Amino acid sequence: MYKILKKEKLNEAVELMVVHAPFVARSCQPGQFIILRADEKGERIPLTIADYDREKETVTIIYQIVGYSTQLLSSKQEGDTIPDFVGPLGKPSDLKKHKRVLGIGGGVGAAPLYPQIRKLHEMGVAVDVILGGRSKEFIILDKEFEAICDKVYYATDDGTKGKKGFVTDVLNELLNEGKEYDEIIAIGPLVMMKAVVGITKPKNIKTAVSLNPIMIDGTGMCGGCRVTVGGETKFACVDGPDFDGLLVDFDECMRRQGMYKEEEHSCRIGLGGK
Repeated sequence: MYKILKKEKLNEAVELMVVHAPFVARSCQPGQFIILRADEKGERIPLTIADYDREKETVTIIYQIVGYSTQLLSSKQEGDTIPDFVGPLGKPSDLKKHKRVLGIGGGVGAAPLYPQIRKLHEMGVAVDVILGGRSKEFIILDKEFEAICDKVYYATDDGTKGKKGFVTDVLNELLNEGKEYDEIIAIGPLVMMKAVVGITKPKNIKTAVSLNPIMIDGTGMCGGCRVTVGGETKFACVDGPDFDGLLVDFDECMRRQGMYKEEEHSCRIGLGGK
């Protein structure tokens, strides 16, 4: 059993948990994920590691409440336990000691982005970040990023924090101003990552993306996260989740993600999900 040491509601749809998981905390790296079950009969949920503390033996996860399993997880409180918390899984992010890197986090994509940016900061890399969300309430980890980044830019759909618009609007402005980055790391919804690559690819700017949105079982056995990268078939969970965004077939990813949209919607309605 894995004890929940801290639980925090970040906004109406997103929560943070700090879990005592010694073996995971001992060896996890930025970019990796865990699989948990909220109870003994629950489904397996892959969640990216948002933070970790080796001395305290803790792992931090951030999740969006979107259906039955995440609602079940949300019902747990500090002091409760999680029966299964397996990891670390996936390949660690390939972080280089560049001169300057730009991170782009859309919504809960800021959670897996944070450990990568923190690691780059520890390596002495200058880092800027763009964070986006529907409104200021949906911007997460802003204080944490501000503590380690040279500059943090914001974009919200309604203009309540930073620029009114999308993260790609801010990206375009920075590049048009002459800002130069050795690499861009973009994590968020597939449509956001595709739009970022649409800007960076013509400029041949190295761009890493995380395909955790299409992961299901996390072991490569279900085949649900097959993706074409550079003309080759990869599995997001075992070959990634990080990939060269300039080589990812995003149209295929988006078709795969939407394949069971109606069934998932019906299932969530029937189980009281959103």
